[in-house]
Amino acid sequence: MGDTLIIIILGIAGVIAILLFALKGLLDQVPDVIDSAGRARDAWTRFKKPPAATPPPEQQGQEPSVAAPPAQEQEPPVAA
Repeated sequence: MGDTLIIIILGIAGVIAILLFALKGLLDQVPDVIDSAGRARDAWTRFKKPPAATPPPEQQGQEPSVAAPPAQEQEPPVAA
């Protein structure tokens, strides 16, 4: 009877430990979920809002952004 009681207590303690570990894992994700929801809400409002009439970058005195640098024509390195 004493051995059975010890096994039951250890089993219950193990289940509680696993549940607490899982709960901690879920609670650790809550701040990231809240931040992600805020970013999604901001993106949705930007999507639904009509674009503002802004002049092109040249008229604002800025350089236009370049998507990719121009390709340089160089010979490949020679193997020794």
